[in-house]
Amino acid sequence: MRMPTPIKPGIGQESVWDYPRPPRLEQSPKRLQVVFSGALVADSDRAWRVLETSHPPVYYIPPDHINLKYLNAINGSSWCEWKGQASYYDVVVNKKVARQAAWSYAQPAAAFSNIKNHIAFYAWAMDACLVDGEKARPQPGKFYGGWITDDVVGPFKGGPGSRGW
Repeated sequence: MRMPTPIKPGIGQESVWDYPRPPRLEQSPKRLQVVFSGALVADSDRAWRVLETSHPPVYYIPPDHINLKYLNAINGSSWCEWKGQASYYDVVVNKKVARQAAWSYAQPAAAFSNIKNHIAFYAWAMDACLVDGEKARPQPGKFYGGWITDDVVGPFKGGPGSRGW
């Protein structure tokens, strides 16, 4: 498998190829907003972000900054080698449903304990995921949940041919 050539970051940008593996957890000072079917589902300036080589940041929002009436816990889970077992939510607003559109870790691994019960959203499933007012673009594919903004450069894992990165 041929590894991609990282894009050189410009002023004020960071490259996902400078992110570590295993991933790092850090607090984000940016304002995050999640909008679905005309409703503001989440609004926070106290989120955490997970940074992993080749992935755009995944943001985890504290539950007290989310309108939880829009989230329905569903059956099923997945396993992350770094964070542990994730559980999923449908997001339901005005009878519009985004299936498996959000996830969280009730008992994350020790290195990720700060995101316990925080919730991440797939940008592809929401009408808008905003980072300091900029509409984030979803990470390629539908497996990973990173949010791409102009201050992050790739190439990003998730698209065709990136499985072995």
